[in-house]
Amino acid sequence: MEEKLTFKQLFLLSSLIFGMMFGAGNLIFPVQLGQLAGGNWLPATLGFLVTGTLLPFLAMLAVSVTRSQSVYDVAKPVAPWFGTAFLVAIHLTIGPLFGTPRTAATAFSMGISPFVPTKYQWLAMLIFSAIFFATAYVLAIKESGLMKWVGKYLNPILMSLLVIVLVLAFILPMGGVDQTVSKAYQVNAGLTGILDGYNTMDGVALLALSVSVVYAIKGFGFHDNQVSKVMAKSGLLAVVAEAVIYAALVLLGVSSLGTFKAAANGGDAFASIIGHYTGNLGTLTTGIIVTLAVFTTAMGLFVSFAQDLHRAFPKVSYNSWLKVIAVGSFITANAGLTKIIAWSIPVLMLLYPFAMVLILLSLFNKLFNRNTLVYQFTVAFVTLPAFIDALASSPLATNKLVKNIIDVYHQLVPFSLEGFGWLIPALIGAVLGLVVYFFTQKIQN
Repeated sequence: MEEKLTFKQLFLLSSLIFGMMFGAGNLIFPVQLGQLAGGNWLPATLGFLVTGTLLPFLAMLAVSVTRSQSVYDVAKPVAPWFGTAFLVAIHLTIGPLFGTPRTAATAFSMGISPFVPTKYQWLAMLIFSAIFFATAYVLAIKESGLMKWVGKYLNPILMSLLVIVLVLAFILPMGGVDQTVSKAYQVNAGLTGILDGYNTMDGVALLALSVSVVYAIKGFGFHDNQVSKVMAKSGLLAVVAEAVIYAALVLLGVSSLGTFKAAANGGDAFASIIGHYTGNLGTLTTGIIVTLAVFTTAMGLFVSFAQDLHRAFPKVSYNSWLKVIAVGSFITANAGLTKIIAWSIPVLMLLYPFAMVLILLSLFNKLFNRNTLVYQFTVAFVTLPAFIDALASSPLATNKLVKNIIDVYHQLVPFSLEGFGWLIPALIGAVLGLVVYFFTQKIQN
């Protein structure tokens, strides 16, 4: 007999998914997008939602319909070695190299740093990040505690604080929505918004985090054949809620231009907006909201990192992998937020094309029986443009040789100048793979 999904279960699962997705980047990047897009906020927001909400939702479905136990299973049809490499690359990116260090570094810069004298900043960050990651480690030791802490306690507190800010902004707007449009959003604002959605990391993160959701669903007593349906319902509710908040935050950023100039980053913009509405309590409120947001995300990343890498390398225990991400995140976080962000963008430009084609191939895998050749052709054609797109957005782009390669690439490959040079090659690879698959099937029959 199949278990029936109750409203309470739906709410808790949706809250868990939302809490895993909604971190500091999800809070500050939409505000920054609003300030930069100005009057072109609508197409920019729609683009942002493609990679900020739709893609993570499809990633969850891809994991559930293929009954994957980890990111490895999603990428394995290309080749076992590729599955392992992709798993490690994603978890290092959303884990100790960029994702989890960014959580603590962002919380510190917005909530703690303003209260600390310049000469003691490094010491304060050292202490704060040690407490932050140690707490996440302790709460993540027992996998069953994830639902309790993220879904039941931390997420509702975060949402309550955020809703108060948004309601104040709605009642007392700082300006209209017909504001100055920055250069980046004057042409193809929608495409720029899609690329901005990469910064949330949710498209690649949900390939990993969805495994924890699958365990939570099974923990409620649902059978394997029910997981996809439950995942779809709870995931849809979570991403719709996130999309509404994204749109509200974008409008918050746009209207803020009626009072402030565009800030250097979304964190500064959000802090200024909070200060405008709450006065002396502004900085403290910002610190609480951001710390709660990033902490829920960090917990999800800790558990997913340890679960997946323990399966890939079973000789190393789950608790040992937790120690790896805790210590690694602590070290990287203290290298500085600016460096973390600067190097995360090119890495995301590299990973996202692979993630997107693997998600789509997984969703439509029944059409070609998850044939290895279709996967291999598609991924092979994506590889070179993905690497060049990454180079083009990296600090190495100023190198003369690299610059020449990028210039030629932009001249020859459609959509490459906009950051989507991998798109046409991916389609060509997929078509070739399907032709070979159906041809070999016809011969065999």
